Amino acid sequence: MIRDVPDRWAVFRASALGDVTLTTGVLDWWHRTHGTRFTFITRSSLAPILAGHPAVDEVIPVALDEIDGHDWWRKSRRIAADCAGMGFIDLHRSLRSLALTLRWDGPVRHYPKFGLTRRLYRRFPLEFLERRLSTLNVPQRYALALDDSAPPPEELRPVIHLTEAEGRHAAAHLAHLGLTRPFVALHPFATHPDKAWPMGYWLSLIPLIERQGLDWIIIGKNPDHLEALDDPRNLTGRTALRETCALIAQAQALVTADSGPMHLGTAVGTPVVALFGPTSRVWGFYPSGRFDTVLEQDLPCRPCSLHGTTVCKRGRECLTAIEPDEVAARLFATLEHAAGAGPETR
Repeated sequence: MIRDVPDRWAVFRASALGDVTLTTGVLDWWHRTHGTRFTFITRSSLAPILAGHPAVDEVIPVALDEIDGHDWWRKSRRIAADCAGMGFIDLHRSLRSLALTLRWDGPVRHYPKFGLTRRLYRRFPLEFLERRLSTLNVPQRYALALDDSAPPPEELRPVIHLTEAEGRHAAAHLAHLGLTRPFVALHPFATHPDKAWPMGYWLSLIPLIERQGLDWIIIGKNPDHLEALDDPRNLTGRTALRETCALIAQAQALVTADSGPMHLGTAVGTPVVALFGPTSRVWGFYPSGRFDTVLEQDLPCRPCSLHGTTVCKRGRECLTAIEPDEVAARLFATLEHAAGAGPETR
């Protein structure tokens, strides 16, 4: 049950791609069940995620140099003034959001970040700490900013509202590439390199996909742009955020590491095959779609990192032990399962 609160709220979540994407299902839940409406404050580069969301009246985009620079204190004052009369939901929990909290004239809500529990679990992976962290995923934790109890995970799945025009544009793009068969989207990157499945494994996966009569595209944003793979289906760095979402929506499945695009797949209803290495379920970021699945190794050193920033001394065994044949088998099983299941109503 939601607490006695205003019907208009400003929500702050500045980064990263996956974190902001995971807010969308929570906003949808609050809007569907309680009629609440929102102004969303986030980085300019992530604002397109909220486009067309039925619960979001306005997105306040903040440039990177504004939010990370000394001007943020002044900017936060202007934002608080512009949002006068609204409540404030802090889904970031940082010094940046504290600047807004201190200036806000109205009710302020936070979500349980479990920061201390996470730090303790990384040092002492005890069972009771694991149970506490595994009870709620991140969207459920977000929901507790307004709700007294967390809804089921399936009620909070992220959702990105694509337009018919965006779908037609993606279809035209695929036709221009010459894709006439059903295809799989591949995202072989991760913000932190130690979360990424080895690139050679991805290149070995592609012919396994083709042998099943499927085509493929590569999506994502990475500095090297996979220049070694000279193929028009390699769209690395060539599509904007909304176009990437529309392309994923047309795919039969998305294969990815633990990454922001992993949540984009769930948000557009495309089955996700996710490869987890240094991170794990306890952090709350597992994909939550109906047919989403995770491949991971049961190793005593996992999880070794919250975001994948810890340098591995074991040659990234958690990822290198996941073979392309295993990923292909899980992918084809996922496609078969999704094809044989009926439609789901939310």
